[in-house]
Amino acid sequence: MKRKYFLFLSCIFLLSAFSAFSQTSRKTVVSISEGKFYINNELTYSDRNWKGNPIEGLLMNSRMVQGVFDDLNAETVKNWQYADTRKWDADRNTDEFVANMSVWKSYGLLSFTLNLQGGSPYGYSQSQPWINSAYTESGELRPAYFKRLERILDKADELGMAPMLGLFYFGQDENLADEKAVVNAVSNVIDWLHSKDYKNVLIEVNNECNIRYDHPILQPERVHELIELVKSKEKNGYRFLVSTSYGGGAVPKENVVRASDYILLHGNGVKDPNKIIEQVEATRQVNGYTNKPIVYNEDDHFNFDQDLNNFTAAVSAYASWGYFDYRMKDEGFEEGYQSVPVDWGINSERKKGFFELLKEITGY
Repeated sequence: MKRKYFLFLSCIFLLSAFSAFSQTSRKTVVSISEGKFYINNELTYSDRNWKGNPIEGLLMNSRMVQGVFDDLNAETVKNWQYADTRKWDADRNTDEFVANMSVWKSYGLLSFTLNLQGGSPYGYSQSQPWINSAYTESGELRPAYFKRLERILDKADELGMAPMLGLFYFGQDENLADEKAVVNAVSNVIDWLHSKDYKNVLIEVNNECNIRYDHPILQPERVHELIELVKSKEKNGYRFLVSTSYGGGAVPKENVVRASDYILLHGNGVKDPNKIIEQVEATRQVNGYTNKPIVYNEDDHFNFDQDLNNFTAAVSAYASWGYFDYRMKDEGFEEGYQSVPVDWGINSERKKGFFELLKEITGY
């Protein structure tokens, strides 16, 4: 009897140990040193130069914010139905996202932006009647969203990718009751990421802090408070690297530049690539700027067949660049990476143009 009891306890111990090991045996760590990105202590795109421009230490990315998208509004969810099933399926969306991640990586994409409140499924829109938020009104986490997020982050960890996780999106932040709920949501997300032992995730507090946020703590004058909150939450000596972004063409303010670990810029609406270079240079002149990486993680410019475009301009200024692919409704919006339902493949001329140039620049 004692032998059977001992064997039973041994099995329980081994199962517990295996569960703990499986949760914490992560493969990918992202870090920053001297203005450059490292993955697993190796420079990204190590030793790579393109047309005389250093590429190592950059973090090329794409805006893929709808990876965990759902719509909790019964009146609007019908807008996102798949053509073949005539219904919306949030798990299918995430499954197809995960299935394409290794393809993106094969072209040299090391990062992508997700957002826990998504982005406009129409590319740009004034009103947002849909409800796409990973939080309850009080800032608690919605389990279904985080199960989908876990699938994506696990795959990114396996592939050696470093996603940027956005926490809030204007037009959806109003679904949080008050400032206390916003702070609660930030704390809960970071605690959850720590509990899963992720070390490959970069944080973007909110997408374009200077655009229509209801809560003052998400606006430019105070958003650094949330950046500092993220930085304050360590586990076993590790904390998440964090920043936030502004609207297209804007230069970030001193409070954000000082607080951030890396600097996020957007190039939306910047039609002259030389203005991208000027934006990067102006950012480096902001009071409090030190040698921090500068990363575009949203730019709706393309013209990838031209020698000078926003992508190549950013590279010439030693800034990472991120592709924002959308289609307005009258352009056949179903092809864009932000347009729901999303086809996560490389299935349009614009997507192909980006990925081919990405491969050329990164040498993948």
